[in-house]
Amino acid sequence: MLRQKHGIREGSRLASMLIYLATGLCCIITVYPMYYVLIRSVSAPEHALAGDMLLFPKGFDLNSYRVILSDTTLWRAYGNTLLYVVVTTLLMLLFCTLCAYPLCMPGLLGKKAVVTYLLVPMYFSGGLIPTFLVMNRLGLYNNIWAVILPGSLSIWNIILARTYFASIPDTIRESAAIDGASHFTILLRIYTPLAKPILAVISIYTIVITWNSWFNALVYLPDTALQPLQLYLRRVLLENTVDLTKLPMNEVAEAVRRSLSNVQLKYAMIIFTTLPVLFAYPFFQKHFVKGIMVGSLKG
Repeated sequence: MLRQKHGIREGSRLASMLIYLATGLCCIITVYPMYYVLIRSVSAPEHALAGDMLLFPKGFDLNSYRVILSDTTLWRAYGNTLLYVVVTTLLMLLFCTLCAYPLCMPGLLGKKAVVTYLLVPMYFSGGLIPTFLVMNRLGLYNNIWAVILPGSLSIWNIILARTYFASIPDTIRESAAIDGASHFTILLRIYTPLAKPILAVISIYTIVITWNSWFNALVYLPDTALQPLQLYLRRVLLENTVDLTKLPMNEVAEAVRRSLSNVQLKYAMIIFTTLPVLFAYPFFQKHFVKGIMVGSLKG
């Protein structure tokens, strides 16, 4: 047993060692695949194709990153994705707070009926074809709002925000109302600052989902100038292939060299497109754990 300065005993050395060992093993299992992609992206093309490295790159080569940085199409897709992520996240936070606040009011007429109604589309949807027809009738086909609007409202996030708002004591709201504060002022000045943890959870969920989304863009955005980064990455990974049997003999060597470079380029693009999400998480980490625990347990 371990004895702390205040005399409280906690656990045993063996249990602590096993916990640290299991945690370290989980970290290695989680991090190593990304690290493996990284070392393949900076290895020489022939080694990147063979995949014969485990811990360190072989034949250090950054040519794939030079190609990425000079690709104007990729940067345009990057800008589109950043636009979709920022606008979708802001709209998600706006709609979730505006929907969650009245649903946590004790005197709201028909509150249970509204909550029950919201649960239905959370489990059942109209399907792809009806959604496509609606988007087309609204004039959103080949429009950036066809990607932004469907991802700007989540019933699950509304329920999370409502549960968190309900955990805030009513006395705070009542005191503000007695002082003459309107519902808008109470929401903006009291509930929103107190709900930073759950808003951080909703933000990181929305950022990750929007950043990795590609199917809606594939369906609704035929214009490549409007397509996001993940759809561009999908085209590179799936369509950038060469059938060597259909090439003349004098072009086979060049095609093989390009194929080797393409393998290295694919891994470099995976790293390049994942970095923004990895860098965004630390900004939300402060509130993330508290928000996901409180928002899911209280209510």
